[in-house]
Amino acid sequence: MNRNKQTIRLALAGLLCAVAVVGSLISFPVFGSKCAPVQHMVNVVCAVLLGPWYGVAVAFVASLIRNLLGLGSLMAFPGSMCGALLCGLVYMAVKKVVPTAVAEIFGTGVIGGLLAYPVAVLLMGVDASSVAFYAYIVPFLVSTVVGSIIAGVILFLMEKNGALAKVREMLA
Repeated sequence: MNRNKQTIRLALAGLLCAVAVVGSLISFPVFGSKCAPVQHMVNVVCAVLLGPWYGVAVAFVASLIRNLLGLGSLMAFPGSMCGALLCGLVYMAVKKVVPTAVAEIFGTGVIGGLLAYPVAVLLMGVDASSVAFYAYIVPFLVSTVVGSIIAGVILFLMEKNGALAKVREMLA
């Protein structure tokens, strides 16, 4: 890959990271968790445009910045990163948006929700007896379903008007 394409990929990753951070201002509470669907939208879009490794990097950096700015919690890390990795790997394998969105939902909602439990107990001081190990699955699922639907609509519209093909051509 030439230097120009690498620069474009990095710039797009930075833009998607910024969208995720600013988008974290759009959130709603679900069972004691702050659900920010924009991060999940970014995960799916990043998987389609840049692949799994950029997706994990964008999810990590966005989670880090959100935490440093006080816009998120430590639970942003397992949820967003698991979802980004899984949906990126699925898109790499099948090149279809719907399975990619489903992978984001499973990766964030189920795997990330389960990994949030030890983060909450070990790093955030949550009493293990006060919360079930699956307690974060429902709020994570709500957030990721909404974000994945938004991403699906955006990617469908981009495909319909030819923008997706142009972006892929620039990145290829």
